[in-house]
Amino acid sequence: MIGRLRGELVDQEGSLVVVECGGVGYEVLVPESVLVQMPPLLSEVTLLIRQVFREDGVSLYGFVEPFQRRLFDLLLTVKGCGPKVALSLLGSIGSESVAGAIQAQDARALARAPGVGPRLAERIILELREKIGEEQFARRVASAAVVRVPALPTDELVDALLALGYRRNEAEIAASEARENADGVEEQLRHALRVLKK
Repeated sequence: MIGRLRGELVDQEGSLVVVECGGVGYEVLVPESVLVQMPPLLSEVTLLIRQVFREDGVSLYGFVEPFQRRLFDLLLTVKGCGPKVALSLLGSIGSESVAGAIQAQDARALARAPGVGPRLAERIILELREKIGEEQFARRVASAAVVRVPALPTDELVDALLALGYRRNEAEIAASEARENADGVEEQLRHALRVLKK
């Protein structure tokens, strides 16, 4: 299964983009809301992928946020809501608005998406309201649990050694020894390099 693609955006036509990874071009269908976030052609892009297997072939669907892909997966569990309709919902309304409409039981808002009639909109709400509520709660808990760690002061000497290709543990040991035997960053760098070349 393909879960993520990172490569060069080489082509885009409608909602289909082509991402080249290691010489292979992958055709990926993305919602309009993701399409507007795409970088210019020939730029690097990263997409979270959902691979869908059907009788007529395999299709790749791309997203930029985990919640978009998770919502896509949930929509596919609803009878009558295939990948095309799910993509239409996410593209024309947006993932946050789709989730909000489901929680608010706003069938009219969902029915604004092409391919979504009133009956399908009601079914989506009926089957996904509880799951979307759980998903939104989990997201709030996760974002509240992020502990902000104060940034460590930068170490010029270690950074310089890392830039020269040395591993962090080697750089830190050599930097520590250099500080004991030399003054000033330039002299310490020369000393550290002598230590590392031993």
